[in-house]
Amino acid sequence: MKSLLSRWLELAAASYPEAPALIFEGKVYSFSALLSAKPDTLPERLTMLQKQADLPGIAELLITTSGSTGVPKQVMLSEANLEAAVRASQSRIPLKPGDIWLACLPLQHIGGIAIFYRCAEAGATTLLHQGFDAAKVRHDMERHGVTHISLVPAMLARLLESGPPPAQLAYALIGGGPLSEKLARRAHQAGWPICPTYGTSETSSQVASLAAFPPDWCEGMVGPPLPGISVEIMDENGQPVKGKGHIRVRGPNVMRGYANAAHEAGHGLLDGWFVSGDRGYLDARGNLVVLGRHDDMLVSGGVNVHPEVVEGLLLACPGVSDIAITAVSDEVWGDLITALIVGGATCSSVQEWSGKNLPSHLRPRRFVSVAALPRNAMGKLERKHLRELAHSMENSPC
Repeated sequence: MKSLLSRWLELAAASYPEAPALIFEGKVYSFSALLSAKPDTLPERLTMLQKQADLPGIAELLITTSGSTGVPKQVMLSEANLEAAVRASQSRIPLKPGDIWLACLPLQHIGGIAIFYRCAEAGATTLLHQGFDAAKVRHDMERHGVTHISLVPAMLARLLESGPPPAQLAYALIGGGPLSEKLARRAHQAGWPICPTYGTSETSSQVASLAAFPPDWCEGMVGPPLPGISVEIMDENGQPVKGKGHIRVRGPNVMRGYANAAHEAGHGLLDGWFVSGDRGYLDARGNLVVLGRHDDMLVSGGVNVHPEVVEGLLLACPGVSDIAITAVSDEVWGDLITALIVGGATCSSVQEWSGKNLPSHLRPRRFVSVAALPRNAMGKLERKHLRELAHSMENSPC
């Protein structure tokens, strides 16, 4: 049986045989050359593109979730899922022959591997990097005339240090974690064509995306759902609600289910809907606004506190380069809100700034300075480790 990758390359090679499909470590592969190459002659980095699910009639691709909030799961995706996702993305973020998409995200995650399928469908070129190195990414953006790039917020922050983007760059998709207002405004003012986006492994990548950064953007806004994809907001009882609630998604891009011993479709879905575990709302214009993970919510003094909200606010504090909000158990507060701070700011200065700029229910009660925060390969905070870190430093001086 031909691999999923081979089938997509055949279609691309029929329409664009000599077009550059891939640039990797200075070598250019056409679609026809990539199709005819023996697997053992390709760079090791490309083996992730050969992943194949041996589940006939159910799924052609297995993708592992990031596991940032718990144990990673195996997501079963069909070719139809990927086709629908690619076409939906193309309708919002146009891609054509001659365009170059720089891929520096891990290929074991959907955000990385989806780039290759989008480019194969459009006859565009994937410029593949071993990983993220800000200097190398910046160099290749200039050298190759990159038109598209996918980044997590931490990568964007690093690239901002090198100045405005190359003139050819048309779309910078930013996802994989919360994009703070401070960082978004900095990037926009510096000329970066940022497109905040929201997606999951279970939805074959994108669910919603902005094609351009609007002047009235608010933190968490990721644009309207892509064509053919339905998004609803649900209350705690699973009923549709106007306002804030749980985000659920349905459409041809939604996974066949989580991998299971019985090799059956539908595991992890509810009547065809994927309940994401994220909270958000749809604004008056139909834009999805993502507020954060429901299971990350803290309860302090009887008040629900979303860590992402507090993190976004505290990133505006002078001297704070990175921050995470977690909690330690407390007899009085329940969750004692704790800020883990990276950067030159002192704990006392952040505490003072919080007192002046944050509403009382969002102010951390404890501040800890750390050298770095635990993040996975996609740049997401590994929140399952944050409480451990906060507890381990309980008696450390600030």
